Amino acid sequence: MDPHSWSLHWDVLLAIGVLAGAYLWSQRRWPSDTIRRVAFDVAVILLLTVYITPLHTIAVHYLLSVHLLQNVVTAEWAPALVVFALPSSFARDVRRFRVVRVLTHPLVALPLWLATYFVWHVPPIYDAALERSGWLLDLEHLTYFFAGVLMWWPVVHGRYSDGLKALYLFAAFVLAAPLGLLLALLPRPIYDFYKDAPQLWGLSDKTDQEIAGVTMAVEQAVVFFAVFAYFLLRFLRTEQIAGVFSESPR
Repeated sequence: MDPHSWSLHWDVLLAIGVLAGAYLWSQRRWPSDTIRRVAFDVAVILLLTVYITPLHTIAVHYLLSVHLLQNVVTAEWAPALVVFALPSSFARDVRRFRVVRVLTHPLVALPLWLATYFVWHVPPIYDAALERSGWLLDLEHLTYFFAGVLMWWPVVHGRYSDGLKALYLFAAFVLAAPLGLLLALLPRPIYDFYKDAPQLWGLSDKTDQEIAGVTMAVEQAVVFFAVFAYFLLRFLRTEQIAGVFSESPR
């Protein structure tokens, strides 16, 4: 397949259309402010970019590094933006459902997200999804997205202190980082699908895998550390203010 061809698959367009339609419908009852709506628009743009442009063709036919970029957008960036795009009023209302409270609990959401990432990257499973390039690959991407929504929910809408949110993000980074580092350091390619795929841009299979691992590790370090630092600084500022008031003369 031509690496420059676009991928206008009806199932992908339908899934993104349903997501956009559900958000627009929710705005009638739980309207968001402009910043949150822009965040949702960016999420949709990112998903369209990695699923209908030539990036998708390259991801599922040529390069592991581009496929991992697609996975990162699906499991981390887009879910984070979508969760942020939802107003606190919506989060407060859906919290009444027990299943939502259970699935978005940090001790459930984070393990589910990690398990989704690691299980799908087991070589036989990863190769099977790509070789069939149908319902199994769609299932992989859907589970990435929903697991990502659950993972980010406690950070954006959780009723936890800034300190606990910082600790949660630090744990997410530390526990997810080995996957990217492992791909970067392994002495040989581990995915048969990409070993048999046509080379692109002069990249060998090993170099492609190294780029994939390094990119994933660096991306997670930047994203998670940035949000971790934000909540850590808020926590330290709160503690400092609390200390000033506690030391003030009565």
